[in-house]
Amino acid sequence: MTALDDDFGWTLGVIFRAYVKATNVAVGDLPGGHRGYQILTAATRDQPESQSALCQQLGIDRTVMTYLLDDLERASLVTRRPAPADRRTRLVVATETGRARLADLDRRLAMAEAHVLAGLAPDEQVALKSLLSKLAVHANAADPVDNACQALQDIAAGTP
Repeated sequence: MTALDDDFGWTLGVIFRAYVKATNVAVGDLPGGHRGYQILTAATRDQPESQSALCQQLGIDRTVMTYLLDDLERASLVTRRPAPADRRTRLVVATETGRARLADLDRRLAMAEAHVLAGLAPDEQVALKSLLSKLAVHANAADPVDNACQALQDIAAGTP
C-alpha cells in the first residue's frame, strides 16, 4: 500500500488510463476512435433528428463533427441523408456495414471493460458502475460539458 492509494485523483487517473488503453485496442482502427464509436452508436440506436442535434448530444464541435462524419462515411459506416421534412437538414444514419461493425465493437468494448473491472466481484462491478453513473450525472448537472473537445482542451491547458 502506498500513500497515493487513498488519493481520489490518483485512483481515478489510474483507472481511467487502464480503461483508455484497453478501449483504444478495441476501437483503435475505427475512424475517429472513441468519438467515431459514439457517433456510430447514436446513428444506430438514437437516430438524432439532425447532424446538429448529434453534435449537441455528443458535445462535439460542428467543424470536428464534419471531419469525423466524412471519415465514417468513407469507411461506409454511416451515410448522411436529407431529412424528409426539411431537405436542408441532414440525418446521420448507420449503414448495414456500420451496424455490423457496431455489434463487433460492442463485443470488443465489453471485453475491455471486463478486463479493467476484473479486480472486482460481479456485484461490485455493478455497484461501482452505478455509483460512477450517479456521480457523473451530478457532476455534469453542476458543470455541464457542452463541448467535449473544449473540455479536453481546458484540461490540457490546466484551465478548471
